[in-house]
Amino acid sequence: MAIADLNYVLKLFGGSELSPDHENDLFQEVMLMTLARAANADVSIHNLEVERIQEILKEHTGTEFSAADVRVAAREELYAEATLVKYLRGAQKKLTDNHCMQIVQALTAVFRSDETVSALEVDFFNNVVDALNVTPAQIAGLVAGDV
Repeated sequence: MAIADLNYVLKLFGGSELSPDHENDLFQEVMLMTLARAANADVSIHNLEVERIQEILKEHTGTEFSAADVRVAAREELYAEATLVKYLRGAQKKLTDNHCMQIVQALTAVFRSDETVSALEVDFFNNVVDALNVTPAQIAGLVAGDV
């Protein structure tokens, strides 16, 4: 099974329980699907964005993804049953706060990979942050007790 099949995300959304052993697999799938859909947020996926997504995924997950994985995860057919936001809301309950923050940070890097950030990308970012229940303080890196 290719990771682009989003097996763990779809199982979770279908009501199946995931064991803690699969938390990292779920994180990888959620990051892949979020970044892939982000590349399509402005209605077109550019090769530069796909390459940057591959780099970011490698940095955050340690796993190499092909351009095909990214493009498959961006396809609208995967989201026929539910929107990305619904998938993220379900997955957020099984992800750590650190995983959610990594996804948001990676999303920021994707949007900054080309020359401009569009209004559609800003809207997409805000929807993802809301669905993952990430706070403004977390985005700013403010943690109580830190100096």
